[in-house]
Amino acid sequence: MKIALIQQHATKDKTANVAAVSPRSKPPPVTARSWRALPNWPSSGSIRNARPNWASASWPSRSTADGDGVPAEGARAGMVVVINLYEREGHHTFDSSPVIDADGTLLGVTRMIHITEYPCFHEQGYYTPGDKGAPVFKTKVGTVGVAICYDRHFPEYMRALAVHGADLVIVPQAGAVDEWPEGLYEAEMRVAAFQNGYFTALCNRVGKEDCLGVCRRVVRLRPDGEVLARGAKSADDIVYCDIDLVATASSNARRLFMKHRRPELYSGWIK
Repeated sequence: MKIALIQQHATKDKTANVAAVSPRSKPPPVTARSWRALPNWPSSGSIRNARPNWASASWPSRSTADGDGVPAEGARAGMVVVINLYEREGHHTFDSSPVIDADGTLLGVTRMIHITEYPCFHEQGYYTPGDKGAPVFKTKVGTVGVAICYDRHFPEYMRALAVHGADLVIVPQAGAVDEWPEGLYEAEMRVAAFQNGYFTALCNRVGKEDCLGVCRRVVRLRPDGEVLARGAKSADDIVYCDIDLVATASSNARRLFMKHRRPELYSGWIK
């Protein structure tokens, strides 16, 4: 199976953002089974201060599968597509990632659970905490989970995706240069893949923004924590990678860690 991770800058024009990652403008290589994942960019560039004109910046909930045209084009190309957008439902707005199957069916939507608040990332003024848990989706090419941006920092969330059967975890995010100590950007994803026995695919936004330095790059990891591919540093790129989801069955996590868990103890430890 081939996966394509799109690493791209974002602007304040949500229509231009969508057009830039359309399968029509960036056709995938010919393959019968493929994935396409987009970075974290809820429709219109930086999410940094108090809530903007959310009615124009966000996508209505009912349009998460077809409002931007990418899923329909992905279906015509036979691709499973994971997108990220600023979703509006009533008076609530979410950082959301619809998962669209290779035939164009909307399988469901992941909404970011944990909402941060610190310099340059004033997201509590934008997002409602997600209300859909940590779902996984059985697509025509494999079982996928999504950890949106800040959720990747929470081991409980990453483990929940493994418990629910994810073989591949897509991480759409907007991570800044020097946001964390050197090495942790990749190390965190390597540990998640190793401990949970799934492939991880972190898909980052890049480019200069109002409050941030140039963002980091895409990284693609095996279930043993090995890095399979990286995007160009701080530049628009598409990272293609061949993966075999069967490899998750022989991972250390599937052979050992997941079998030896003792969940009956954990609720008393973590509250």
